[in-house]
Amino acid sequence: MQKEKKIFLPYAEFASEVQPEAQKYLVYLVYWGLFWLVAFLWTANAQAQTVQVLHWWTSTSEEKAIATLSGRMAQENIVWKNAVIPSGSGIGAGIVLKSRMLAGDAPEVAQLNGVIISEWADLGLLQELDPVASSGKWEKSLFPTVWRLIQPKGHPVAVPLGIHRINTLFYNRKIFARYDLSPPKNWDEFEAIAKKLQQAGITPLAQSAEPWQLATLFETLVLSESDANFYRDAFVKKSPQAFVDPRFGRALSRLRSLKKYMPAFLSEQTWIASTRMLADGDAAMLVMGDWAKGELNSWGIATDVGFSCAAVPNTANYHLYNIDTLVMLDKGATVRSAQEKIAQIAVLPALQTEYNQIKGSIPVLRNPELNKMDSCSQTSWKIFSRGSAFQVPSLAHRMATDEISKDAIIAEIMRFFLNDSLSVSDTQKRLAAISHTLPK
Repeated sequence: MQKEKKIFLPYAEFASEVQPEAQKYLVYLVYWGLFWLVAFLWTANAQAQTVQVLHWWTSTSEEKAIATLSGRMAQENIVWKNAVIPSGSGIGAGIVLKSRMLAGDAPEVAQLNGVIISEWADLGLLQELDPVASSGKWEKSLFPTVWRLIQPKGHPVAVPLGIHRINTLFYNRKIFARYDLSPPKNWDEFEAIAKKLQQAGITPLAQSAEPWQLATLFETLVLSESDANFYRDAFVKKSPQAFVDPRFGRALSRLRSLKKYMPAFLSEQTWIASTRMLADGDAAMLVMGDWAKGELNSWGIATDVGFSCAAVPNTANYHLYNIDTLVMLDKGATVRSAQEKIAQIAVLPALQTEYNQIKGSIPVLRNPELNKMDSCSQTSWKIFSRGSAFQVPSLAHRMATDEISKDAIIAEIMRFFLNDSLSVSDTQKRLAAISHTLPK
């Protein structure tokens, strides 16, 4: 009877069927193979570098965008370690970063936006990224405004991630379709729509009393009642004459008049809660940066299906912008290679496309993949690409001026908004007086 062939044998049975010499050789191979496998895994783990990143991105869409960045960095053996400081405007994160710097415990990477980048660069605390920028041809590939922002002293010290449009009016498409409404192009149309919605028992405008969210709304009103040059006079140059100008007065009056279209009980709810009001149909419109679009998408609400974007009335020709950036804290040569690798990865076209699709923003590149953008992003990119005459730096989001000036101006706007007994003219005079004391 022919012996049945054994194809799959346990090791012990297999070893019994070979010669003693072969057994010894087989054991030798197995043990040395295990040794080198363990050595390889240990070496790979030892070479992985952990980089702590301090930021304030906590929403669903923001976490997904971070996962895109950290996942790509993991391919380069860099471990992204979150140091999250919850704060919709980044105030808390800024305080923590300063405290950690003073304590000698700075993270390797931090989210740092706008004018404040220059202040940190002046102190010599940021890693210069000239080699990465040069090899990546950043000067040619980035928008000029982005390039100027990240190299305040002639050396690139920040990594640009995306550009948000602030003067965006989101509207609930189901509500607008139900009442046969079109997005308003001017304030007369807005008033008519708001009154119709109120008569139907719907809150026209989602809004929070949180200072930075009110400031976000107000800065769009200043732009709406004037133009880009006047806006810069007020918030970049901090001209006393701009604050007492009738156009600034009209923006204050508009802010107060919009209160009647906001929720009856206005609280300092998060921007996520404000966005949820729009998503759930508790409010028909929302003025917010286009990170709200990223959040709506992350909840499964598609652009131009559940909601759409329009410009805040009378601002369609402008892009009121905020640019997200990361900085590399100067912590010596041991982490420099990882920091430079992060900088290199962040501006790669493929990652720029994926990251900004999730975040709701647009790439910082002059030639992105437009066919992969939705209608909101395509409009945002086309306006921004027209150049600096159409680009307006956000006050609320640190693009226009320093932190001291920003906080002082927003405090006065809040004071006016919360106290109806304060007159427009008195508030204008107070702001003009304050502007004399602010840094120029």
